[in-house]
Amino acid sequence: MTTLLATAVGAVVALGAAPLVLTSVGFTATGIAASSIAAKMMSAAAIANGGGVAAGGVVATLQSIGAAGLSASSNVVLGSVGAAVGALLGNSTGF
Repeated sequence: MTTLLATAVGAVVALGAAPLVLTSVGFTATGIAASSIAAKMMSAAAIANGGGVAAGGVVATLQSIGAAGLSASSNVVLGSVGAAVGALLGNSTGF
């Protein structure tokens, strides 16, 4: 039963933390926040790409997720990874 609980907690934490982490580093629904980690990432990406941010790159993808959220399939993958990590931690610590 404890592994099942750890699995569920891992999935919930992963799904709940993703939007919070993205917002906290500056990938918001209204765009990249000024003076944030996201702004620094965008600047570095633009310099590396000769003045523009590449479509499909890490910065563009994270901003898309920050603005629109994750797709259903991405939520399934993220929840599954969180559940697996929770199960591993639950088994390893005697949770």
